[in-house]
Amino acid sequence: MAQQHVAGGGQLARILARLEPLLGSLAGEPMPLSGGITNHNFRVTLSGVDYVVRVHGKDTDLLGIDRDAERAASELAARLAIAPAVAMALDDCLVTRFIPNDPVGQLEIAESVREIARALRSFHDCGASLPSRFWVPDLLAEYAARVRERGGALPRVYADADALVARIAAALPLIQPRPCHNDLLASNIIRAHGDSDDGGGGLMIVDWEYAGMGHPCFDLGNLSVNNDFDEGADERLLAAYHGATPSDGQRAVLKLMRLLSDAREGAWGVVQEHVSDVEFDFERYAREHFERMSATADGPRLEEWLAAARGGGRERGGQAA
Repeated sequence: MAQQHVAGGGQLARILARLEPLLGSLAGEPMPLSGGITNHNFRVTLSGVDYVVRVHGKDTDLLGIDRDAERAASELAARLAIAPAVAMALDDCLVTRFIPNDPVGQLEIAESVREIARALRSFHDCGASLPSRFWVPDLLAEYAARVRERGGALPRVYADADALVARIAAALPLIQPRPCHNDLLASNIIRAHGDSDDGGGGLMIVDWEYAGMGHPCFDLGNLSVNNDFDEGADERLLAAYHGATPSDGQRAVLKLMRLLSDAREGAWGVVQEHVSDVEFDFERYAREHFERMSATADGPRLEEWLAAARGGGRERGGQAA
């Protein structure tokens, strides 16, 4: 999701008053961290231990966010050593250990894609279940309903996105849902400092608020399109994730999942226009993702990708192996 620096100090003070009896007394001032529109992030020190307090935004359930799923996914990812440890979860915040880290840009993500692919595969294949479902056709319907409930009108391109998503879902049905992250922006991937006790210099994935049971290949497409992967990076991603040279079907699945990701991002921007009071150009955000989706879908290869996905990209019962 789109990024913005926001303030939530008043709510934070109330949260800290509840956290101190549980995690220890506050030392110094909380430090705001960059984060998503749907939450406010602060670095705080309690009894000498550094934490990240993620203060939940308003009405985030309208965006398909399930806080129980976020906590469960965060705890699961931490056990797999691909995310910071969870210290506490309250009704209005999630508290994780702060990991000293360096920001990771799109270039480094492309260069480190094998490490990320292995992390995602470990999460997808862990055998756990999350208490919510994440599937783009469902989200588009839910987002459209939220807009109409508020008397809003959907842009014309929304119907095009809906039709495209339906065609892709018919070729790649969600048969065996797996736990997925679903929001793999560059800002949600960090590299722990080499001297960190928790991270040891490796990549970690943060911000699991859109986690749910979904199609694991959506994570691949979401990672690829959000970080502007070229064909070489896509090939490395697929080879590392599948453990072999990618098939044409697997390549086609990735292309289709990139389209699903843009459809979801565009729809997310549309519903945010109607439910959010944050100052952000959601209309532009939605338009840019829908335009990229349309440009790709109108290209010459969509039918080829759909045929390849139906014929050779569903080896795992809906999830390309």
